[in-house]
Amino acid sequence: MNAELDQVVAEVGKVVKGKDAVIRKVLGAVLAGGHVLLEDIPGVGKTTLAMALGRAMELDYRRMQFTPDVLPSDIVGFTMYNAQTGSFEYKEGAVFCNLFLADELNRTSSKTQSALLEVMEESRATVDGITHMLPTPFTVIATENPFGASGTQRLPESQLDRFLICLNMGYPSHEAALEVLKGSVGRSLDRVQSVLSVKRLTELRVCADTLHVEDTIYEYILNLTEATRRDARVALGISPRGSIALLKMAKAAALMRGGDYVIPEDVLAVVGDVWGHRIHLNAKARAEGVDVAQFIFELTERIHAV
Repeated sequence: MNAELDQVVAEVGKVVKGKDAVIRKVLGAVLAGGHVLLEDIPGVGKTTLAMALGRAMELDYRRMQFTPDVLPSDIVGFTMYNAQTGSFEYKEGAVFCNLFLADELNRTSSKTQSALLEVMEESRATVDGITHMLPTPFTVIATENPFGASGTQRLPESQLDRFLICLNMGYPSHEAALEVLKGSVGRSLDRVQSVLSVKRLTELRVCADTLHVEDTIYEYILNLTEATRRDARVALGISPRGSIALLKMAKAAALMRGGDYVIPEDVLAVVGDVWGHRIHLNAKARAEGVDVAQFIFELTERIHAV
């Protein structure tokens, strides 16, 4: 295990009890340079997790509650006329930070979602023809209430694909819920200490990106990818971007366990989180009661690394 990263998990675990596995996966996505979608019902700690992670890594983070009246200019910024100088000045939007928490993303308009989509993809904002680069590192952690909840709308596939992983936190265990109920787990983020600097995080991201990968691992990921495209139950298989996303997360998983290279178990540990929101089954598969998680499990049971 990587001791530095274990410290981060321990600090976040002070306020998000019983969810170390989820914390590690979110941290892995940050190391891989990707964005995270937390999809779950309200009140299970999605926002707390994101804010605690920012504190533990000394990240400049901002939170925005996405409502129907949030405008694209709130995200990327705007220019306004300064009467004193006689010129237009740019005012930064909410995304100019290291960690941007987009709370309840699927409650806002499609136009505002598209503005965030560009920022996530390019790490820059273009306003009135002028490009403004975002700080490095830059990560978006978005929360989404399940489709069907009042005032929500489904995120389009093009936007879902921009998230490296999609996670479901789930309800806390009985023991963790009891601690929260008794008040022994304080809600204050002041309990979370900074244990990893931005400079060190940047170095670890380079380490993850340059981690050694054998040709057999590339073949394994490609075989899994092509199998999703051939399966008769799949309406939308994995794109090349999805294959690259799996490779990035596998590298991060290897770094977090303290490894110097990627092994098949690293791929298996994250494939469900990386591909779960990218694979779409057809009506026949759904009628037979097959869900995406079951499909991915069967896929990995059938196809093995060389």
